[in-house]
Amino acid sequence: MDEKRKVIFSGIKPSGALTLGSYLGALKNWVALSDEYECYYCIVDMHAITVRQDPAELRRNTLSQLAQYISCGLDPSKNVVFIQSHVPAHAELGWVLDCYAMFGELSRMTQFKDKAAKNADNINAGLFTYPCLMAADILLYQTNLVPVGEDQKQHVELTRDIAHRFNTIYGDTFAMPEPYIPKVGARIMSLTEPDSKMSKSERDGGGCVCLMDKPDDIMRAFKRAVTDSETEVRFDPANKKGVSNLMSIYSAATGRSYAEIESEFAGKGYGAFKLAVGESVVELLRPIRERAEDLLKNKDYLVQVYRDGAEKASRAAARTLRKVYKKIGFVER
Repeated sequence: MDEKRKVIFSGIKPSGALTLGSYLGALKNWVALSDEYECYYCIVDMHAITVRQDPAELRRNTLSQLAQYISCGLDPSKNVVFIQSHVPAHAELGWVLDCYAMFGELSRMTQFKDKAAKNADNINAGLFTYPCLMAADILLYQTNLVPVGEDQKQHVELTRDIAHRFNTIYGDTFAMPEPYIPKVGARIMSLTEPDSKMSKSERDGGGCVCLMDKPDDIMRAFKRAVTDSETEVRFDPANKKGVSNLMSIYSAATGRSYAEIESEFAGKGYGAFKLAVGESVVELLRPIRERAEDLLKNKDYLVQVYRDGAEKASRAAARTLRKVYKKIGFVER
């Protein structure tokens, strides 16, 4: 890989199915970055266990997510695609960074507060310190840019604070990462609660469409999507959140502008509009689902991909970890 290219790192937890929001808001953009940047894309299974997981399901989800990464267009020959737990340096640097993050900083993390409220019977230490592991994920690869949504920007800021603190004490060690907000990206909201981001946790409530959903399930979800008491298809995020969210999805799936969509459905009402949005998503996701299903039948290939990815990631991570260990005074192995 060209060492002069800027480095990008990102990852998604395999704690459930990847959603339409994951694809339009993240994965689609990841694919577009492959030619311009040196990209590390991870399945962050270590982050997933801050919440109790069924072991067999976690394994299935991890392999399925790898297949979906590839079926969405992430070419393993152009990107380093790997499973976080296969690169021990993540946990090793995570512990070191625990010792350079302040209790007050971690206490202010809004995601900790949200997750603690949702998992009151399991507020474990990992839930509190996982931003340090996330910082390790990023800093191990001397990452320049981190594609993130609004809800993760705070963690990138903490990563920068930790990196700055470490660099100030020991000299230049870590690159200073910047949050990367793609020029083109869709923030996809729940179909049933358009005030909230589409989340895999809503799958049972019908607010979420997943990449591996069958066409009938996708159509059912869009037919039940929340709109409003009017009948006009118009982009107005402040007053018509449900309709505007559906327009965002339709625009991302078809390439049509909001003005073109408004014109297309003038006088037609919401029934025809929701049907068209559903059909556009079915066709958008069909090749992704079919390719992923084929890949999951070829486990040997997936094993080869994640082993090759872990080997490449481990080489890059080891360089940073050696530097860190030397600077803090650990005896060389």
